[in-house]
Amino acid sequence: MSKFKLEYLWLDGSEPTQGIRSKTKVLDGSKFTGKLSECPMWSFDGSSTGQAVGGNSDCLLQPVHICVDPDRRNAYIVMCEVLNADETPHSTNMRATITDDDNDFWFGFEQEYFLNDPETGRPLGFPVSGYPAPQGPYYCGVGATKAFGREIVEEHLDICLDAGLNVEGVNAEVAAGQWEFQTFAKGGKEAGDVTWICRFLLERTAEKYGIEIDWHPKPLGDTDWNGSGMHANFSNTTLRTCGSKDKYEEICNQFRPKNRIKDAINAYGAYNDQRLTGKHETQSIKKFSYGISDRGASMRIPIATVESGWNGWLEDRRPASNADPYRVAANIINTVKNL
Repeated sequence: MSKFKLEYLWLDGSEPTQGIRSKTKVLDGSKFTGKLSECPMWSFDGSSTGQAVGGNSDCLLQPVHICVDPDRRNAYIVMCEVLNADETPHSTNMRATITDDDNDFWFGFEQEYFLNDPETGRPLGFPVSGYPAPQGPYYCGVGATKAFGREIVEEHLDICLDAGLNVEGVNAEVAAGQWEFQTFAKGGKEAGDVTWICRFLLERTAEKYGIEIDWHPKPLGDTDWNGSGMHANFSNTTLRTCGSKDKYEEICNQFRPKNRIKDAINAYGAYNDQRLTGKHETQSIKKFSYGISDRGASMRIPIATVESGWNGWLEDRRPASNADPYRVAANIINTVKNL
């Protein structure tokens, strides 16, 4: 009888940035045909992930998303929510805070990251000391002196597509050794699921090459090199169909009050103050601004939205590369939902 490997993924209790954990459950073919409903609830030792104490350590894994795992034989990937022993959402379960039950909100995340050499602690393309040639040729660059680690990026893209994940593109980014992939899904929960699974597959792919994925939003510190973000493109029925500049401005201005800025920054990733400086295509972390085709604004109104008669989407450029897409989606939905 055939056996199936199910790789259960979940977010741990690491602070200030949650990490992803995984373990494999083996099922026989009489109990599993590839459906999410056939994936049993499982448990793990929460005392080893910062989510429980040793004397009461069991946390539950509730499957919420399944896809084929193309990189293993007879295998699937199962994204899970973490629950307490009484099956209520764990405090680290940000997916459970998303209130978009009708999936009216659509999200496209632009996930930036660096490929690092663990032996030097520096991005691919950087010498052991000093810096490579300045920024300019690396963005969407081609050639051995401009693109570093492409074999990892290409393999990761193929695996994601073979898994049926909605990855819409990849490109080399502004700094040497920096790359990006883009995901899209209808519904904040689905968008978070897809993005987290893609992150997991990137980490696992890079393992084979002995390369580290650096999700820090400003890994090169206070230098003249861009940081990494996870720009959040979003829309709902209003944004997709309103045909009104005034409505777009009203929605943008919902993000302007100080309490809204604070809520967003709290949800948009640790160490983001190092990235949101007002330089390198960012607005200051203390301010909120919006503008048409403005990559130095907090919120960019895409030119395609304007040219479509003010029907389209917005791009929140503030989320950091290490942000939890579930938290980002929840914040945006809570800000815009009733407009």
